[in-house]
Amino acid sequence: MKRSLKWVAGASVLALALTACGGGSGGSGGGAAVSVGGAAAANASGTANGTINYWLWDANQLPAYQACADAFHTANPSITVKVSQYGWDSYWAKITNGFTSGTGPDVFTDHLAKYPEFVNKQQILSISDALAADKVKTDIYQPGLLSLWTAQDGKIYGLPKDFDTVGIFYNKAMATAAGLTPAALAKLSWNTTDGGTFEKAVAHLTIDRAGKRGDEAGFDPKNVKTYGLALEDGSAGNGQTQWSPFTGGTGWNYTDKNPWGTHYNYDQAKFQDTMTWYRNFITKGYMPAQDKVIGIDTGAQLGAGNYAMAVEGDWNTSSYTALKGVSIGIAPVPMNATGKRASMFNGLADSINASTKNQAASIKWVEFTGSSACQDIVAGKAVVFPAIPEATDKAVAAFKAKGTDMTPFTDLVKNKETFLFPISDHAADITAVMNPAMQSFLSFKSDASAFTDANTQVNDLFN
Repeated sequence: MKRSLKWVAGASVLALALTACGGGSGGSGGGAAVSVGGAAAANASGTANGTINYWLWDANQLPAYQACADAFHTANPSITVKVSQYGWDSYWAKITNGFTSGTGPDVFTDHLAKYPEFVNKQQILSISDALAADKVKTDIYQPGLLSLWTAQDGKIYGLPKDFDTVGIFYNKAMATAAGLTPAALAKLSWNTTDGGTFEKAVAHLTIDRAGKRGDEAGFDPKNVKTYGLALEDGSAGNGQTQWSPFTGGTGWNYTDKNPWGTHYNYDQAKFQDTMTWYRNFITKGYMPAQDKVIGIDTGAQLGAGNYAMAVEGDWNTSSYTALKGVSIGIAPVPMNATGKRASMFNGLADSINASTKNQAASIKWVEFTGSSACQDIVAGKAVVFPAIPEATDKAVAAFKAKGTDMTPFTDLVKNKETFLFPISDHAADITAVMNPAMQSFLSFKSDASAFTDANTQVNDLFN
């Protein structure tokens, strides 16, 4: 799951997002209502006490993990967890610099796009031996999540703490004005031939500055007031909250196997044809051009009425529903021609800095954030879906109590309509190739065939 926080509703939310992945000083916390970890882990790496620094990036999750830290400290009075949060970009810069300068955190929220490189550079610790010694159950998570954090050496580098899928956030008033009911939005389908009912809906939701809709005669695609579909900046090579529901809906796979594929497939016709169809939304005026979204917050634009719909991850639900002056609905991603949906399935875990001076306490904290004791606390905050199914159900109920139906996200898992975030070596180098390739394509400086050359460059990394 891409977990970058593109926008947040207010400074307090921003501070919260940064804590999820941050680095630096933040609030102190500690504890857990249940003690996790054990003598075996402590004996292997020292006494479990003192203060550990924990970083995260997602401001929305700060209160949840501060509450977990407080509970952990209650159960383990000799350990204090100091929680710090930073924005997505500065977060990873601080993590990387911290590895070399010794100023990094003891424990940090890790991302699937980053951790393979950290493993290869021996910058994070395996927790497999500690889990075995402490008899921690690892079969309690949503199917497939633990495998994402099991590296090629067969060792575990983090316990799943949440998962995410994507859906469509939309402006309810705009949908009503366009005659699109929630039931109709839930039945949208797409194809690359005529776009299906999804493209028709996007066109009808698009309005130019003269008041003409995208499917009406006289519509001006170069003078648009409200785009039917948002384009988020920064899709690079995974397109999680941009084009992945469509490429995934064709049956296309990023790699030859996942996780730990060694051959990418950006040269395949399924990918290139779908990307060409997707880019045509810009040509037709239904979606903003690439140069208009650089550095732009998608949620803020939806709230301002500049977008009618946006493909977005469930982790930003609370930010969207908190938008002032607008009522936001959630629809599932559209179906493909066979009636199936497709969403990337991603999840985060906490990793331990190999340079930590307090390995024992760090292990206990990671075991705690991967436990039901912490994940039930997170569930009650109605921010993300915890990785443990029972806690997932509690989160769904907490969202419902706030008036938000999350089934467009959870049904994807229930119906097995998900595919994994691509995990492989050379993630940073792949991004360095695919980001400019994608930016060039979405800016009409190249066509989809250019992905064939980019794919060759990516696959050369594995030779």
